[in-house]
Amino acid sequence: MKLKQVIRPLIFIITISLFVFLFTNFTNLGPAKSTATAQPATAVKTDSVQRESLYDIMRLDTTGLSRDAFENAMTGYEHLQENGRIKNPDVLSIIDFSLPSTQKRLFVIDLKNKLLLFNTLVSHGRNSGKDMANTFSNKMNSFKSSLGFYITGDTYNGEHGYSLRLEGEEAGINDNALSRGIVMHSADYVNDKLGKLQGYIGRSLGCPAIPENVHRKVISSIRNGTCLFLYSPDKYYSAHTKILVKDSSAS
Repeated sequence: MKLKQVIRPLIFIITISLFVFLFTNFTNLGPAKSTATAQPATAVKTDSVQRESLYDIMRLDTTGLSRDAFENAMTGYEHLQENGRIKNPDVLSIIDFSLPSTQKRLFVIDLKNKLLLFNTLVSHGRNSGKDMANTFSNKMNSFKSSLGFYITGDTYNGEHGYSLRLEGEEAGINDNALSRGIVMHSADYVNDKLGKLQGYIGRSLGCPAIPENVHRKVISSIRNGTCLFLYSPDKYYSAHTKILVKDSSAS
């Protein structure tokens, strides 16, 4: 009887101790799981902050690309992406018509890897101006460039060889691009030597023509569903674009 009287209390103590141990460790699992599930949200927030400062991270100011052109391009890019228009969101192309034609004003940006893939010359329409493009049109046979946002289409071999179709995304501003035959193609008149000789490079009938020595690489990198933005500090465009509508509540 004495042995049983000793064993029973020991079993009871061991049972209580084991229960306390298991309960404590089970409870401690809660915060660990909560912390782990919170990490992806933090990562997304960090990526968002980095994206907002991409212009500075990539030091795009040193390339000549204006901050206004880049910020407008990103605004329109995000709008088109939200509406399912962009098939390839990794690449964004900007033509900055605030720059003269003798300056490299086509910028092809790899947003995913934060790389400037190409920075090269690009023409404007012959009726848009000489060195500077300062007048634009969406009309047939205007021989002017059209500003705004485009989605790149497929490639084909045409009059100018390997070319890229462009679909204008802005009604009344560039939505006649396909019917006008506005495409990206190569041209021998888009070169530095001609620019230095006459003060401006050759001009197109409205197409963004690029140098022959890079056109295949550029077109292949931006074809099939990327965003292309033709920028200018043009008052008419700013007043009529619906993609870059300002938030009236902001003051």
